[in-house]
Amino acid sequence: MKIKSLFGAATAVLLGSIGVASADVTLTIESWRNDDLSIWQEKIIPAFEAENPGIKVVFAPTAPAQYNSALNAKLEAGTAGDLITCRPFDGSLSLYKAGHLGEVGDLDNMKNFGAVAKSGWSTDDGSAIFCVPMASVIHGFIYNKDAFKEVGVSVPTTVDGFFSTLEKIKQDGSYVPLSMGVADQWEAATMGYANIGVNYWKGEEGRQAVIAGDMKLTHPDWVAPYAQLAKWGPYMGDGYEAQSYPDSQNMFTLGRAAIYPAGSWEISGFNAQADFEMGAFRVPVQAAGDECYISDHVDIALGMNKATKNPEAARTFLNWVGSAEFADLYANSLPGFFSLSDHNVNMTDPLAQDFVSWRGECNSSIRPYHQILSRGTPNLANEYWVTSANVIRGSMTPEEAAAHMQKGLASWYAPQQ
Repeated sequence: MKIKSLFGAATAVLLGSIGVASADVTLTIESWRNDDLSIWQEKIIPAFEAENPGIKVVFAPTAPAQYNSALNAKLEAGTAGDLITCRPFDGSLSLYKAGHLGEVGDLDNMKNFGAVAKSGWSTDDGSAIFCVPMASVIHGFIYNKDAFKEVGVSVPTTVDGFFSTLEKIKQDGSYVPLSMGVADQWEAATMGYANIGVNYWKGEEGRQAVIAGDMKLTHPDWVAPYAQLAKWGPYMGDGYEAQSYPDSQNMFTLGRAAIYPAGSWEISGFNAQADFEMGAFRVPVQAAGDECYISDHVDIALGMNKATKNPEAARTFLNWVGSAEFADLYANSLPGFFSLSDHNVNMTDPLAQDFVSWRGECNSSIRPYHQILSRGTPNLANEYWVTSANVIRGSMTPEEAAAHMQKGLASWYAPQQ
């Protein structure tokens, strides 16, 4: 009897442990960010699993160039993971409309995100939200502090001060004032036009006015950024017309240029490559005391595969993505990718802290043509690559560039016709 009792007890314990194991849920995350696999495995997932012992998480990225096609194939075949990493705007919107992404707007922690943060993963009318925002990238200028000291210039706060600084650096001759080229074109648009333009069209006010059809792209507020870009060329160094994006990165990190028109995603790479102290300054305003705006572009989010067999666990993870803990973990593990939540995250990287501090000083807006205005032909999100580069190299006037953009938009977008 005693042996039977012991055997019975052992069997009960064994069956009990099997029962617990079988109750565990494993969630798989699909993503194109294969460069941060170790961060998910070593920091983010362990933090979540410690608080949610019944849920296991596997981060299973695909190479960025193959992500969209691979994900679509998996979704159609019913083999996609439980959680889907979402690119902003139309790509994810199409997945939602096809029934692949579930609505997440009712999660408790969605209250921690503002309208701009949610804009990349909402329907046009804002009635449905299908991904939880994770991070944005912020635009501005990264500068070589040693170069500024040597030349004797200070951080500019106004447009006139900006050009005065560029001129002094040029006259000194030790450094190229602006490290940017136009060979790849997208830098001229992203780190040029979109970067400085928000201060002219007043961020969301102007962007939404164009979408509504209440403001044309030939309005002075949309021409003015081109007019500023037209003055950049003389400060970009010899041969900038043939200078590629990697060329510009190398020129700056090797200490040959003083200022780099930047996106915050450069921070980790620049920290590893530059052997001088760096700082960052926001886009100079037109006049001292003007209200300021920054390009704080929504970049990445996480949604739920509507066909998941583990919806409750998936929603638990997504709600955690909206928490202060996740915001701190993600932003400090990937400096330059800033939390989109309203939580106050203290950045441990000083250059990242420079960028994110501007949120407390300025109004945030996203890049001008990525929502709605990139759906037709010509696609304005690509078209302004060409106009921005052409204005810098002098083959288009600011007015011609603006007229070209307006004509393209009016050719297919009803509110502008």
